[in-house]
Amino acid sequence: MRLVVLVLASVLRRGLRIAAFAAALVAGFALLAAADWPHWRGANRNDIVDERSGWKDGAWPIGKPLWRANVGEGSSSPLVVDGRVYALGHRANQEVIACFDAASGRTIWSKSYPAPRYGRVATGDEGFYSGPSSTPEFDPATGYLYTLGIDGDLRCWNARDEGAEVWKLNLYEAFAAPQRPRVGRSGRRDYGYTSSPLVHGEWLIVEVGDKAGNLIALDKRTGKQAWASESKSPAGHNGGPTPLVVEGVPCVAVHNFDGLLVVRLDEGREGRTVATHEWRTSFANNIASPAVFENNVVITSSYNHHKIARFRISLDKGAEKVWETREASKVCSPVIYKDSVYWVWEKCYCLDFETGTVRWSGGNFGDPGSLVATSDERLIAWTDKGDLSLIETAARSPDKYVQLASHKRIADADAWPHVVLAGGRLYCKVRTGEIACFGVGR
Repeated sequence: MRLVVLVLASVLRRGLRIAAFAAALVAGFALLAAADWPHWRGANRNDIVDERSGWKDGAWPIGKPLWRANVGEGSSSPLVVDGRVYALGHRANQEVIACFDAASGRTIWSKSYPAPRYGRVATGDEGFYSGPSSTPEFDPATGYLYTLGIDGDLRCWNARDEGAEVWKLNLYEAFAAPQRPRVGRSGRRDYGYTSSPLVHGEWLIVEVGDKAGNLIALDKRTGKQAWASESKSPAGHNGGPTPLVVEGVPCVAVHNFDGLLVVRLDEGREGRTVATHEWRTSFANNIASPAVFENNVVITSSYNHHKIARFRISLDKGAEKVWETREASKVCSPVIYKDSVYWVWEKCYCLDFETGTVRWSGGNFGDPGSLVATSDERLIAWTDKGDLSLIETAARSPDKYVQLASHKRIADADAWPHVVLAGGRLYCKVRTGEIACFGVGR
């Protein structure tokens, strides 16, 4: 109950409509403990947390890491649920799902199964996409943890029973998705399965990218297919599907091979297309996940597009472009926070959500990157080769980029996995599998 009050208060402070908030709850946003990070991009799947950054006009974060652990290579991001950290990696010809104590880093349990370093039809950029890239998904209703390996191994584990396996399914074997097509004269790229699964009600929704459907919903308890989307587009190497509500109808958005796709999730219309917008990128790498606010979706990619755009989604008109600007994010999913849109790619950008105009940009960041917006109106950036930064949002600095703190090379490897803030602890993972946990207070 306390969490509901806190979330509602936050909604009111930000001027969101109560109706939209209630609709989001109906759409299936599960309420967990405030300290949890149970999904790709956090509890509300938007990189916004009800926790403070820990900034106290001095060193940040304070002290050395509380603990370090290594789960094996891969760009999969950790989850934090009920004082436990779940992480997926690859080592010694096995994919490994490990459960750590959030306070100490002690291994509570781990499970593994034989798996290759790359998907069976993978091609291109092998130096970047070895090991699993998909972030696990946690279902609070069942206590089940879902993992998707790079070679299509989709598995359901009972996190409340020491990781006992509930069911498993290989997406390549079940749906026979072919290698992704070449785009124009660009080289072919296929990184295997990278998109995170999404629990909605009784379904587990996965971007399969097959002639049976771009999105396929499975019974979350058994793994049996429930429905498939009308869209048959190949997978887009996206971070994961994003839920939204359109005129009271629960939907989900994904940036697939062909562009933006929004489909319905309401009973009797599951998988029907609401909106599409063509957005084919060189190498078909639409990596950043769609960012959602009410019935608005923001998508971006670099390469040949090098744009970011906002669309208003409606049931009758589909996707209407509100604005588009010649700025872009290559990897980092945009964060919509208090009337601004943020991301990090080479620099940190702040755009006006209403108009798309640049409010400010600054800093020096590399290709990899992710952001978390905190309750004290700051941005935590995890970038490049393990660089950690704290940045003021436009709510505190509307006209210029202000960086409060920066730490270089916390772990000397690519910071592809998403940074996580949960329960006063900051979890920083790199592609080689090392996790560093810092205390930032609450």
